[in-house]
Amino acid sequence: MMLLLAFSLFGQLGTGVQPIPYSKFMQYLDQGKVARVTITGDTIHGDLKEKPSDGPQSFVTQRVPGELASTLEKRGVEFSASPGAGPLGTLLSWILPPLLFVGVWMLASRYMLGGRGGLGGGLLSVGRSKAKLVAETDVKVSFDDVAGVDEAKVELHEIVDFLKRPEEFGRLGAKIPRGILLIGPPGTGKTLLARAVAGEAGVPFFSTTGAEFVEMFVGVGASRVRDLFEQARKAAPCIIFIDELDALGRARGINPIGGQDEKEQTLNQLLAEMDGFDRSVAIVILAATNRPEILDPALLRAGRFDRQVLVDRPERAGRLAILKVHVKKLKLAADVDLEGVAALTPGFTGADLANLANEAAVRATRRKAEAIAMEDFTESVERIVAGLEKRSRVLIPRERRIVAYHEMGHALVAMAVPGADPVQKISIIPRGIAALGYTMQHPAEDRYLMGRTELEARMAVLMGGRAAETLISEDPGHVDVSTGAADDLAKATDIARGMVLRFGMDAGLGPVAWDTEQGQFLNQPGNFWAQRRFSEQTAHDVDEAVRALLRRALSRAIAILRANRAELDKGAEDLLAHETLTAETMPKPIPESALPPPV
Repeated sequence: MMLLLAFSLFGQLGTGVQPIPYSKFMQYLDQGKVARVTITGDTIHGDLKEKPSDGPQSFVTQRVPGELASTLEKRGVEFSASPGAGPLGTLLSWILPPLLFVGVWMLASRYMLGGRGGLGGGLLSVGRSKAKLVAETDVKVSFDDVAGVDEAKVELHEIVDFLKRPEEFGRLGAKIPRGILLIGPPGTGKTLLARAVAGEAGVPFFSTTGAEFVEMFVGVGASRVRDLFEQARKAAPCIIFIDELDALGRARGINPIGGQDEKEQTLNQLLAEMDGFDRSVAIVILAATNRPEILDPALLRAGRFDRQVLVDRPERAGRLAILKVHVKKLKLAADVDLEGVAALTPGFTGADLANLANEAAVRATRRKAEAIAMEDFTESVERIVAGLEKRSRVLIPRERRIVAYHEMGHALVAMAVPGADPVQKISIIPRGIAALGYTMQHPAEDRYLMGRTELEARMAVLMGGRAAETLISEDPGHVDVSTGAADDLAKATDIARGMVLRFGMDAGLGPVAWDTEQGQFLNQPGNFWAQRRFSEQTAHDVDEAVRALLRRALSRAIAILRANRAELDKGAEDLLAHETLTAETMPKPIPESALPPPV
């Protein structure tokens, strides 16, 4: 209403009409200056006989009641009136407040019900499933996009056949597994496999995670599980994929702190839904986890997730197949040997190899190359394994000398002892957070079993850096051994404790697995609450056995380097001069087998 009044006043000003007080209008009348007037209600429009010097000739004013005007005029008071709201203004004053109230109520209702205008889905929609539905035509992934996990693909082909031809499986009375659990380390392609199943079968795909079922409100998780299965029944045949199942399916009753009622209710509802839906309905539940050992046993029994498919780190041939998938859209130089790259990357997962291909492309782009060369792949492997080069981290000469001897000690021991992995490169360029240098070794082939000889050789190689520092500390003007072997000692200690506690490789303690902690399936940390299962005397014997293994490894490394002292000095000087040495430019030590036996 105020806006309408303002617009009317601006309109009057824009047409050359001057609003004046009613008292001034009375003065104009007494002075005979008014030529004509038009009265509309209480509004008076008029024109003066002559144009005044301080404004336009036309004017407008609001009439004041006669008696009041006479009294005010007698008192010498200047007075004026303002226009009322009028019929339109009165009507708006009655209609606008209810309309405003109704609008606020509708917005609040939409928010509560989770409509498009609601923020966060709405309070009343908190029990709805957050699973993302991908239509069958939108899933562009197929089994051709998945490499390195051939056994898992064969297992999942049955699921695709069932979803395409469910009547074929029912012909002989066979029943398809209700749930399939994909287990494996992070980055091995579990989620990609699930999407490939949906893409091959051409069915809708519901994707969610275990964490999306649990909220702060009690009962929300169970409600979301019910809603998810209700949507799946309407869209059948379809696939439900639950990623990170361990966030939802952790074993009940193992938390020493408590307060897990909401999670347990959600898990109970999931178990009930998996038991409750009709097997004739073509719904397949896929789930993925990298911690299967902590799942509730009720999830893994027959009739629920009764088929487990391992999606492990790929072997050499699998890594080659994965690399071929990821380099399809890359421009490679003629010298790129993908088999050589696969050999350089033992232990890499599919995600690691995808990152490697991208890093190589970025490096080639950065140096403005026409194509990605083999050196881009090798440098990218070093960056992923050892970290980014830190050339700005300048070491003082004494520290550079210690690092050079330390890394050359690792390399010479690795080349001298039988069973050690071949050395590919040595560098004293700092990398990553704390590495002041590194010795890169790559196994000639993938290994799944290691003998005592190989484990002892690995410990000797790890002790090579400390052994080199021990030798140069005996020289005139020597320096003490440094802290640079901290990580080597930790790794060697882990190997020694594994030999004694898990693998039964100590003659004194016998073939006993003293460390029986659960939770080591996928390189996960053991249970913090696990209780030690042996006596104090056995613990003392374990410590002595571990100490003896580490002392023997250090003595072995010192003996090798003492016999190859000339090669150690020459190699260290070459490292100080060139910063990096490859297998072709390293000095060749005398093999340990050719050395005289220790006295």
